[in-house]
Amino acid sequence: MKSIKLLAFLFISSLVFTGCSDDKTPEEVNEEEVITTMTITLTPDGGGTAIVLKTQDLDGNGPNSPVITPSNATLAANTTYNGSIVVLNETENPAEDITKEVEEEANEHQFFYTAVGPNVAFNYKTPNDSNNNPLGINFSLVAGEASSGTITFTLKHEPTKPNNGLVEQAGGETDIEATFNVTIQ
Repeated sequence: MKSIKLLAFLFISSLVFTGCSDDKTPEEVNEEEVITTMTITLTPDGGGTAIVLKTQDLDGNGPNSPVITPSNATLAANTTYNGSIVVLNETENPAEDITKEVEEEANEHQFFYTAVGPNVAFNYKTPNDSNNNPLGINFSLVAGEASSGTITFTLKHEPTKPNNGLVEQAGGETDIEATFNVTIQ
């Protein structure tokens, strides 16, 4: 009888101890940003009228396509433009500036620029992430000789860093991407 009580005590004790675990603080879940709008501003080096490229998708993955303006942007040949990108969540009122969050989480983000057709070159400018890898909120665009085609701006979440600046080799997930028609004349 004593051994049955001892076995019962040990059995119940083992259940209590195995049922309890080390309480660990759960990992913080960093929800993906809601981005409805991306605005790219291109200002000619030395001044002049800025060119504003914008994509806006207020219904997210809803039935409506994003609105992209202008339908065709005209850049001046042989001109350098200072570029900046702003991303917003316009499902909130007032709109939330997601650019600040992207900059705060620079190690997990990067903008990429891809041109198909137009004679352009891009250069990343500061700010960079904490490892001195480019973030891409600010950049320069050098428009060369007359040409036309498209320019795509892509924000990647958790791309491979460092990388060669090519979006197709960066990995990660796309937070937002927009393609604009461009003519250089």
